[in-house]
Amino acid sequence: MKAVDETATRMLDRLQGERPGDASDWIAGLRRDAVARFAEMGLPNQRIEDWKYTSTKAIAKRDFARPDAAGATADANRIEALRVPDLDAHRLVFINGHYAAALSDGEMTDDAVRVRNLAQVLAEDPDALKDRLADAAPADFSGFTALNTAFAEDGAVIEIAADRRVERPIELLFVSTLRDEAIAAHPRILIDAAHHGEATIIEHYVGMDDPQNLTNAVTEVHLAEGARVAHYRVQRESRKGFHIGSVHVNQAANSRLEQHNVQIGAALCRTDINTALNAEGAETLYNGLYLVNGRQHVDTHTRINHNQPNTTSEEAYRGILDGYARGVFNGRVYVAPHAQKTAAYQSNDNLLLSGKAEIDTKPELEIYADDVVCTHGATVGQLDTRALFYLRSRGVDHETARGLLLYAFAEAAIERMGVEPLRNWLQGFVIEELPHADRLQEFV
Repeated sequence: MKAVDETATRMLDRLQGERPGDASDWIAGLRRDAVARFAEMGLPNQRIEDWKYTSTKAIAKRDFARPDAAGATADANRIEALRVPDLDAHRLVFINGHYAAALSDGEMTDDAVRVRNLAQVLAEDPDALKDRLADAAPADFSGFTALNTAFAEDGAVIEIAADRRVERPIELLFVSTLRDEAIAAHPRILIDAAHHGEATIIEHYVGMDDPQNLTNAVTEVHLAEGARVAHYRVQRESRKGFHIGSVHVNQAANSRLEQHNVQIGAALCRTDINTALNAEGAETLYNGLYLVNGRQHVDTHTRINHNQPNTTSEEAYRGILDGYARGVFNGRVYVAPHAQKTAAYQSNDNLLLSGKAEIDTKPELEIYADDVVCTHGATVGQLDTRALFYLRSRGVDHETARGLLLYAFAEAAIERMGVEPLRNWLQGFVIEELPHADRLQEFV
């Protein structure tokens, strides 16, 4: 790990003055402090409780190059094929972490929202990010967050106006492509929703041509009073690649967040999602689905902090694991001593389709108030033999019956997603991943 720390420090020194924002004293200072923090922390290891089931050695032993902004190009037809079909959205495309203007819809500015790429803001108006960048996601959250803060060069800045509803979803498509050497991209996304602003935002991470790249993404969300944001995070990176992501949310009074998290790709995926309910009436929904097989490893850690009275959270994650895949789920709900009238519900349900698949699940409640309604639970098992028998007794062959039950299990998470084209695409994707897909189509 020491070699990784020293490489980060040397790289920051070498890049000084070359990146957007380096001319700003406070941006340059933020980056230096983040590298110093990383030198203290290093990459997470399994001696840390929150990482005990996930090893980062496969990342630490690789040399990842810095992607070149000039290489942020790709065939437009191939990029179009990666999008969610029939999704009418304002789109920004990033190739290996850098904004690809030729493949994007460009800056979006109207009376409801302003959408810009981060590199542009860093170069032209870095002071606009003061008190926002690294606020919800401090560099000391983890070694990966520190690396992102130090080396993020691009991403998106989304500002939702007060008392306005953004009609079309905003899609951020991050494409990781094959290069001569493996690269590490550090996208940073800032989302600010003003008083009673509303929007739907989709982060979509895709691998093209099976690169062995690292994507290390950080998203910061600030919801003002009454704001409502539906945030989708769809990860389908290369099965040879690595994906580290974290989402950090601060919510004001009567705000509502819907956070939908779908994890399909990557050899190793770790996602942290953290929400602070900082005023009365704040609500949050976590809805997640992970589908992994082979030797994939997917790790999801969530934390919801009920810091004030009369706040509500609901969390439901579902996982299907096959082959030698391994899943990790750790969901923690914290209720502060004065956060009376809190309502919090949490569940994690898993299906293991092979004797070699494994899941480590740990839902947690940490409650310091006495007038609350909080529940949590987890299940791990195989398909219901009684339901399988029921379908077989009605003339459905074994594999089709098995596929229908798996589809129904995943559908419970998908049906909660409000973006219909995304929901339809995920339903089709799940079907295609199951045996006898053509036969399943007749039933669903």
